[in-house]
Amino acid sequence: MKFDKRTLLLYAVTDRSLSKPDTFLQQLKESLDSGITMLQLREKNLDNEQFLQEALQVKALCHRYHVPLIINDNLEVALRSNADGIHVGQDDMNASEVRKHIGMDKILGVSAHTVEQAILAQEQGADYLGVGAIFPTASKKDATAVTLDTLRSICEAVTIPVVAIGGIELHTLKQLRHSGIAGVAVISAIYGQPNIISATSQLKEAIQKEVIL
Repeated sequence: MKFDKRTLLLYAVTDRSLSKPDTFLQQLKESLDSGITMLQLREKNLDNEQFLQEALQVKALCHRYHVPLIINDNLEVALRSNADGIHVGQDDMNASEVRKHIGMDKILGVSAHTVEQAILAQEQGADYLGVGAIFPTASKKDATAVTLDTLRSICEAVTIPVVAIGGIELHTLKQLRHSGIAGVAVISAIYGQPNIISATSQLKEAIQKEVIL
């Protein structure tokens, strides 16, 4: 599936703990209906077979909306599901090794917390960077904090697009203005809201008006 920096505008990351088992796919559909531009499937508590079956379902749903599906941290599931790409952290497999396995046609995202990590990830074949946590987040309690100054420095140091992640809510978006990011990645700002359709629409509109200038 085609990828460019516009794909990162509103990047949704799943968190099963925010939904009931019978509403998970419905919540994803609501966010897709309302304009998310990329979806990362993040499952820390499923075995590979369960994760794979879910990935196949979610990929079919995403592709109806022409939205790329990215698998979080699991190379086997990414390959077996033929997902559009994979996102890896600093403690996961080396980005250059991941690139060898997935080939050049798949999307590779890498988490970065410093300028040095960002430059290395770009050199190793990353298509985009996820930088954060920009604000405190309950979704990942051990997340490394990244200042707004570091975010700006990373955006200036690399040529690949950067997406900000970590505690981003509607009311904090203005702080990301002129940072150089291509978009924001959110979890609870969409899936933790009582009205996912409204939350997604408002976020997307605000990002376009206040952040991506």
